[in-house]
Amino acid sequence: MSVTVPLLDLKAQYASIKTELDEAMLRVAGTQYFILGPEVEALEAEIARYSSSPYAIGCASGSDALLLALMALGIGEGDEVICPSYTFFATASAVSRVGARPVFADIDPATYNLDPQAVRSAARTCKRLKAIIPVHLFGLCADLTAFESIAREFSVPLIEDAAQAIGSEDSRGRRAGSVGAMGCFSFFPSKNLGGFGDGGMLTTANVAWAETLNVIRVHGSKPKYFHKVIGINSRLDALQAAVLRVKLKYLDGWTARRQKNASIYDTLFTAAGAKHSGQPLSSGGGFPLRIPFTPPLPVRHIYNQYIIRVPAALRDPLREELKAKQIGNEVYYPLPLHRQECFAYVGCKEGALPHSELAAKETLALPIYPELSRAQLEHVASAIIQYLKSNS
Repeated sequence: MSVTVPLLDLKAQYASIKTELDEAMLRVAGTQYFILGPEVEALEAEIARYSSSPYAIGCASGSDALLLALMALGIGEGDEVICPSYTFFATASAVSRVGARPVFADIDPATYNLDPQAVRSAARTCKRLKAIIPVHLFGLCADLTAFESIAREFSVPLIEDAAQAIGSEDSRGRRAGSVGAMGCFSFFPSKNLGGFGDGGMLTTANVAWAETLNVIRVHGSKPKYFHKVIGINSRLDALQAAVLRVKLKYLDGWTARRQKNASIYDTLFTAAGAKHSGQPLSSGGGFPLRIPFTPPLPVRHIYNQYIIRVPAALRDPLREELKAKQIGNEVYYPLPLHRQECFAYVGCKEGALPHSELAAKETLALPIYPELSRAQLEHVASAIIQYLKSNS
């Protein structure tokens, strides 16, 4: 009997908590209160507690969370914001949408997060640097201690892009979104905590910024129909909040299962000779696969994705082999942002960010969702191991 392994199976998650989710949605339908309101306020309080932040402000998406953070900090035309190139498009697009200029910095090839030294070097070239946006990529916190130091050195705020990292913790045990000026979260359905559509959240410890975010997410209106500032329409709806409140209760359990699944992959791949991503494929020797590098405790990796690296020449043929065996996979991200046509104006040429460019050619995301069985995990690992042994 063939084994099928989708990249993500949201139907399995829904089936496990269907009764609670359906009751929550019917509760909202009964109130006919769909935009903001008590459900959103309750979720904001729960996310604030979960993320160790005094304030949380719901919005329409993770992309809007980044945009709102920049707007609240007054970042605009002609300003500069440092961010990674190896990340989802929304990080840099938010910078451009407020009229600022993204300044792309390279990643640490072991963690795929921004390299602090690369950020410091980029900051020294800036004339109007106004913020730094480290992304906690794939569920692993960036080096927040280092970025705090850099932010102080250049007198700019940190905006944490924690879209993939709710519940992750850094080397000092601090939750993602609780360290910078603001943290930005996404509840896109594929996230570890995903809604039934788009949704986002910001966290902050600053009461003035929290108030500003509350105002600009509703067209800059306070009181209603009176506008001192121009905001946007970015309101979290009550149905999404109700769904997320149910799911939040299960999040730590789901994270533990993702961590267990990652450990199984690690064991299977290591037994075949794989090393971790802190040792580049170019170092040669051994099995041509790299598993995720995870720093020691108290770092908490939540594995929004499980990322392997294989030689660039084998990556796409391996994907075809996995597809033939009904194994889902994805490339995050095939073209770094500094090589995207829409960011050509930034002037960051090919070869400028070598670690970002190489990661885009070598990385591959495997299924890691909580409901995976041991047989499915072994099927994935076996297919990859057999292919690489036969073709390298």
